[in-house]
Amino acid sequence: MTTAATNPLLASSPLLAFDQIRPKHVKPAIEQLLAQANQALEKVVAADFPNDWLALSGTLDVATERFGRAWGAVSHLKAVLDTPELRTAYNAVLPEVTEFFTRLGSDERLYAKYKAIDPATLNAEQRQALKNALRGFVLDGAELHGTDKKRFADIQKAMSELTQKYGENALDATDAYAYFATEAELEGVPEDVKHTAQANAQAEHKDGFKLTLKLPCYLPVMQFAKSGALRERLYRAYSTRASDQADSDARKYDNTPVMHNILALRREEARLLGYANFGELSLVPKMATSPAQVIEFLRTLATKARPYAERDLADLRAFAAEHLGLQDPQPWDWTYIGEKLKESRYAFSEQEVKAYFTAPKVLAGLFHIVETLFEVQIRRDQAPTWHPSVEFYRIERAGKLLGQFYLDPGARDGKRGGAWMDDARARWLRPDTHELQTPIAYLVCNFAEGVNGKPPLLTHQDVQTIFHEFGHGLHHMLTQVNEHDVSGINGVEWDAVEMPSQFMENFCWEWEVLRHISAHVDTGEPLPKALFEKMRAAKNFQAGLQTLRQVEFSLFDMRLHTEHDPKANIQELAETVRDEVAVLKPPAFNRMANTFSHIFAGGYSAGYYSYKWAEVLSADAYAAFEETALPGGGPNVETGRRYRQEILEKGGSRPAMESFQAFRGRAPQIDALLRHEGMA
Repeated sequence: MTTAATNPLLASSPLLAFDQIRPKHVKPAIEQLLAQANQALEKVVAADFPNDWLALSGTLDVATERFGRAWGAVSHLKAVLDTPELRTAYNAVLPEVTEFFTRLGSDERLYAKYKAIDPATLNAEQRQALKNALRGFVLDGAELHGTDKKRFADIQKAMSELTQKYGENALDATDAYAYFATEAELEGVPEDVKHTAQANAQAEHKDGFKLTLKLPCYLPVMQFAKSGALRERLYRAYSTRASDQADSDARKYDNTPVMHNILALRREEARLLGYANFGELSLVPKMATSPAQVIEFLRTLATKARPYAERDLADLRAFAAEHLGLQDPQPWDWTYIGEKLKESRYAFSEQEVKAYFTAPKVLAGLFHIVETLFEVQIRRDQAPTWHPSVEFYRIERAGKLLGQFYLDPGARDGKRGGAWMDDARARWLRPDTHELQTPIAYLVCNFAEGVNGKPPLLTHQDVQTIFHEFGHGLHHMLTQVNEHDVSGINGVEWDAVEMPSQFMENFCWEWEVLRHISAHVDTGEPLPKALFEKMRAAKNFQAGLQTLRQVEFSLFDMRLHTEHDPKANIQELAETVRDEVAVLKPPAFNRMANTFSHIFAGGYSAGYYSYKWAEVLSADAYAAFEETALPGGGPNVETGRRYRQEILEKGGSRPAMESFQAFRGRAPQIDALLRHEGMA
């Protein structure tokens, strides 16, 4: 038998030896932990096993949590350091893992054990966890029988493979593209971006500048490159990734058939469980009560935003014609026009701002805000990591460990795009040892690396991104809940889980914050107040267009999972939604859905609206800090304490609406969001 001495995935230590985990370890570790979890399941469903929460937890949850942590580590490595060997190892055991969790969630014997537990014997956290568990059994097919139950299990297996394939296609299509540009083509592109592109070309023994579709490269080219031909080349490649519109040699990554299959299986799953469509099923554990309510919310937001979006577009057209000689702007021109208009109107550029935000200074400033507002201390810590650029930290209060986190900031090949927080381990008063297990989080971004020996420079959007993900991390790590199924982010309704992350973004627009997290990369001077005022003036630049874009994605997602026939043309629905809400439409070849990983390979299917829904909550919560701000403009620590105690520390131990009302004293209102975005 494989042992912890020979396989780091089996180690019982709190921190896994990520530097030692290899693809060869995956199969033997996962199969061994699966066998132990199956043994635990059979033990607790025996007739003589007590219908007792702690007894069930002490046997079954201990085994499944250990298995889940190892599988989570493998999944995490696949997201941040994917290799052909790891992908093969992961996919080899994926069917077994999916089968186990499907069977666990639908086991009638286990369901009966939980139903027999008397809620009066439980504390409040355990009662909420039990309520969630019983609902989960129903949604996992525990009340299905015969052929329906078997079909449900088959769907889960197929879905796991399809969503995995979708993600692989999106990643591979992005990684496969490269264009080696000349220096003349890169006129206008920032020097640090050019330096990185040239270094990447030289690493492959090629001339010129290697341009890719990863955002730290793609976005600055679209913003600053004077060459419309270059912008068109990259735009076409980016907007047709993983689709039938890509160049012929890249069409092997086409996600279209995968998407149709995913949608068909989701609808079939929903109908097996008694729902008309997947949208209805998706909303069962969320704050929103029906697809109709979500669609009404989105259309109301679109109505309020549309006049501002039309004004934004008119401004762009007028500026392009008058100052850039573009009488008929094309899709690949809008980002460039927007950047030039912003520079002209507010007399600053993203590159000027970027020089003041070095990654170390931003991180130190973020930590200072968190330490002050939430009365904690953040310290560097030691742990084995999967890459030399990964850092490890601990959060304490009065010398007591609250949580720890890995920070993986840089973009690289084999790393999934975007930014995210995931839990490596949840807080739990373990029933087997009676010891308190503290939470551990992964915080992952995709920032550009530093050049010429200088630290990485972050755009202001990057600054907001790290604040956002850290908000998720705080929700996970500052919890004081001892029941792991409802501690931290666990058990929080999906359309409320973005609230703490979006809440933290607001601090990125406060002068007292920015002057402490900025230092010019060459002079060390903090961000000038005059430049900050320009940034503030530009804060809601194109807010109308940006809001309609999010509404478009959200409405497309919900309609795709409610009224759309899975066999029908997905692109036609996308265009129908654009006809309804968009004022700026992409070209016919654009295939946004083919890399819309949030809804096809993430947790946001029929739930992408959650971002705007949670923005209402986060803006209203931040308004409480505005209302209680100190005379100098700094945040009130007492308000921070209430927010920590009523929102962050409670985690999923009670409904999100109860937590919000406990903090705010009333139900959420949309006014603050509209005001913050200049659309009041």
